[in-house]
Amino acid sequence: MSKTISIFDTTLRDGTQGEGISLSADDKLKIAKKLDDLGVHYIEGGIPGSNSKDIEFFKRVQQLGLSAKITAFGSTRRKDSVAEQDVNLQRILQSGAHAATLVGKSWDFHVHTALQTTLEENLAMIYDSIAFLKRNGMEVIFDAEHFFDGYKHNPEYAVSVMKKAQEAGADWLVMCDTNGGSMPHEIHEIVTSLGQAVESARLGIHTHNDCELAVANALTAVQAGARQVQGTMNGYGERCGNANLCSVIPNLQLKLGYECIAGEQMKQLTNSARYISEVANVNMPVNQPYVGNAAFAHKGGIHVSAIMRDSRTYEHIAPEEVGNKQRVLVSELAGQSNVLSKAQDIGIHLDPSSAEARSVIDKIKDLEHQGYQFEGADASLELLIREANGEMKELFTFESFKVLVEKSAGRSVVSEAFVKLNVAGSSVYTAAEGNGPVNALDNALRKALAQYFPALRDMHLSDYKVRVLDEKDATAAKVRVLIESRNYENTWNTVGVSGNVIEASWEALVDSFRHALLSQNIELPPSGAAASSNGIVNH
Repeated sequence: MSKTISIFDTTLRDGTQGEGISLSADDKLKIAKKLDDLGVHYIEGGIPGSNSKDIEFFKRVQQLGLSAKITAFGSTRRKDSVAEQDVNLQRILQSGAHAATLVGKSWDFHVHTALQTTLEENLAMIYDSIAFLKRNGMEVIFDAEHFFDGYKHNPEYAVSVMKKAQEAGADWLVMCDTNGGSMPHEIHEIVTSLGQAVESARLGIHTHNDCELAVANALTAVQAGARQVQGTMNGYGERCGNANLCSVIPNLQLKLGYECIAGEQMKQLTNSARYISEVANVNMPVNQPYVGNAAFAHKGGIHVSAIMRDSRTYEHIAPEEVGNKQRVLVSELAGQSNVLSKAQDIGIHLDPSSAEARSVIDKIKDLEHQGYQFEGADASLELLIREANGEMKELFTFESFKVLVEKSAGRSVVSEAFVKLNVAGSSVYTAAEGNGPVNALDNALRKALAQYFPALRDMHLSDYKVRVLDEKDATAAKVRVLIESRNYENTWNTVGVSGNVIEASWEALVDSFRHALLSQNIELPPSGAAASSNGIVNH
């Protein structure tokens, strides 16, 4: 049997049924392009004609020249009607899609309860709909809804549904665990049994994650003979989500020896997952396997000491295979190995027996005791290590800041910040308004520095989190602020701690700008000189 697996992505259709996910037509087109670059074989775009976004998507996606087959979703014709006159089937034909996914009932309970028709009429609905689309030149993927539940209650009828779809010319017969309640051993038995009943058919699997088994069930189905896997990026989907292709693809290819996508495309998996997460505006779980930020992160000193000798001691694959990277976390649990590894990552050689190494470890432990958290603030940690090693060349120094917040009756709150810095021997004083005091400080600091360092115009604050450290102290409690910043190329995190949320925010903001300048390898301009908008220093 072939070891090639067809990857069918339904992020744009099934994935958008997940709570909190809403994609514009532009969003869907961006994600489709990313999925095509990743190498998936089918991209299910939605239901043609169901809403204006999907209408626009199917119209515009044809202009992208994608290699993947764009697929339109729909259901079989209505009961007691004619396929040629079914509005939904006509819209599928008119969508311009390469293929159609038709969903039909395979559980007799659903036929009687949901469709309120006979078992014979349901079979006719399936046959007529598939045959109609095939006569009009479309590839047809038949999704047998609730197939596993249907098989458990009435195996003869569930199989007869698949045979009828095969008879009508369906190119793929896909078994759906729609309620997500099946166990891996049940999946294996039923897929094997269906494979024997429809020997020449190409089988697919579509699993939901209600029992946290969607990925396991998809893998089991493939081992039992399925050759198409339907799923979503990051496991998005209704209720508990769908089979997560970010786990399915590497498990099949790297662990089980199947062929899903090209090796170079596999290296884009992490970037693709994170990009789609950004477009969907949904935070990725840090511990998501393979592609999560913590998937190859190490914190315990014994672990770090071992991976510095050989990463295979605590990593099941090389993270680079899926485009991820190894991370060493530094915290109050850190041993010497953690700090040395982090220094090595940023190109600094620290002698384990040196005073600098001991100083960094002691300072980290002291700061974490005060409430700092460096495992989530790599950029602040890098600055700390470089300072201890004497490698920091400060491009600006802080003199003062002031924040005013004014609220008048009948008017919105106005926040204004005043920042005074010393840059290249010159005192720089700026003021800026913002949507809140932290945003005002961010704007004022950027305004002060961007005239000297134009590259800072490309960076922005992308996430801001505040954690109260001593809840018992109520409004007098210390707070920890974590800030995520990004530019066109990188993302970095910084931290600040204080009994005053504005001061903690300022600490994290300043570290964010310092790290941005560090990564740009910017030289200090001559005293009294500011840079023009094109980056040339004006004298």
